[in-house]
Amino acid sequence: MKRKCLLTGLIGLMLVPMAQAWEGKTLKVCADPNNPPYSGEKKQGFENRIAELFAKELDKKIEYTWFPQRMGFIRNTLKAQWPDSEEYKCDVVLGLPTGVEMVATTNPYYRSTYVLAYVKKRGFDDIQSADDLANLEESRKAKLKLAMFDGSPATTWLLKHNMLEYAKTYQSMGGDASVNTAQMLEKEMKEGKLDMAIIWGPIGAWLQYHNKLGPVELIPMHSEPGVKFEFPMSMGVRIPDKERKEELNQLIESKAKEIRKILADYHIPLVDENGKIISP
Repeated sequence: MKRKCLLTGLIGLMLVPMAQAWEGKTLKVCADPNNPPYSGEKKQGFENRIAELFAKELDKKIEYTWFPQRMGFIRNTLKAQWPDSEEYKCDVVLGLPTGVEMVATTNPYYRSTYVLAYVKKRGFDDIQSADDLANLEESRKAKLKLAMFDGSPATTWLLKHNMLEYAKTYQSMGGDASVNTAQMLEKEMKEGKLDMAIIWGPIGAWLQYHNKLGPVELIPMHSEPGVKFEFPMSMGVRIPDKERKEELNQLIESKAKEIRKILADYHIPLVDENGKIISP
């Protein structure tokens, strides 16, 4: 009899809707107000679209806490409470590297890779692979206008292939929050100060399809000994928020097809668990 009651109780718990992990009538999202192609106050980013998808499924309205996604982002959003209150400002970050510290991350909902992005018709259209770039003649390397970001695997790759001297150094997180990496690259390329950069796939996709530079070629970078280019991306919640994390995992699984469609709409280059490029 006791075993029967215990089983009945467990089934009852399983039937409790996971939506109880989200209190109130809002889905509170932590996001950058100016970070194309991810998020923005005009809600044109793919993370905004995914937030809308989840909010509809949960029957909730979206409430954003905006803060530049750079130093202090988690502290000022996900872990910040309103003054004189125990209520947190927001509950989920929609785009973080899987396993990043300071938060609990969900299962990955996409995997991408770094790409070599270059503006076409500037003398380098014959480059079709990373090896082509590494093996350019010295006279052509000297003409490169190539961006290099601190802390990026691209820097490690350039060092490994003896190309640091041909690259121009940029900070991954500039001091001006009104201009993100994609916007900065677009401006520098449009003005002719840069011709190419090895950058994270979604940023490359934005440069290719934003249509302010003319034709842009994207060449996927592939991991090699000592250099990893492919990474999984997840959503993040506060570490104790186990129920919220579990519900996000369920949404990621049940809405995988819709998420994939959103990523395809933004031309995000996707890879599988082995780093192989997969079609949208």
